[in-house]
Amino acid sequence: MAWFVLIVSGMLEAGWALSLKASDGFSRLWPSVAFGILLVLSMLGLGWSLRTLPVGVAYAVWTGIGAVVTASLGMAVLGEAVSVGKIVSIVLIVAGIVGLHLFGGEPSTTVAQ
Repeated sequence: MAWFVLIVSGMLEAGWALSLKASDGFSRLWPSVAFGILLVLSMLGLGWSLRTLPVGVAYAVWTGIGAVVTASLGMAVLGEAVSVGKIVSIVLIVAGIVGLHLFGGEPSTTVAQ
């Protein structure tokens, strides 16, 4: 369940980033309100998932999902430039997210002294 919440929270991160852009420096009311709501929900989900997931892995996955979704929507919807370099970079971020999930998702059984 923590992974599901983390993934949704990463998508909400992209939502608040896009809302921040749409707010035009907080000069537009409804995108600014959306930014605040999405930011709080995203942080709550990240915080909840950190109860069971390691912070390094969870934070990297959260930011990675946010970066991939934000960059992809920027190119697909907002008309930002598309290039082979950007696509390759997004693929590498996704590969890193998958790798972190596969190899670092379980908390350590040892306790730091």
